[in-house]
Parts: sequence; structure tokens; C-alpha cells
Amino acid sequence: MKQQVIVEMTLEELKERLDEEKKQLTRMKLAHAVSPLDNPHKMKEYKSTVARLLTELRRREIEAGKNK
Repeated sequence: MKQQVIVEMTLEELKERLDEEKKQLTRMKLAHAVSPLDNPHKMKEYKSTVARLLTELRRREIEAGKNK
């Protein structure tokens, strides 16, 4: 997922997408533990997306604190 798409999301969309991405990453880890994945680089993509989402949530949290 591109950073520009993440920036344009609402707070609720960010939280929802973060939950989905974390669940998918967990499923992939479990599947990879049982039998090797065809494309294990997908796990790296999910990790990066989760990190981007968390970073954007934190950035918005900091901005909200400054505006008080």
C-alpha cells in the first residue's frame, strides 16, 4: 500500500485496515510455519504496510496533541 493512499484515509479506515493487515500477517506466518509459502516476500510487504499504518496513526496522534 502506498504512503499517499494511507495519508488520505480517515482515522477509522486506518484502524480498520491495520487490524486486517495484522490478521493477514498472522495467518501468513502460521501458514509459513506449517509449509513454505510460494512467495515469502509477501510477509515483508505486510510488515511494511503495518509499519506505515502505525506510523501514520502516531503522526496524527502527535498532531492532535499539538493542536490542544
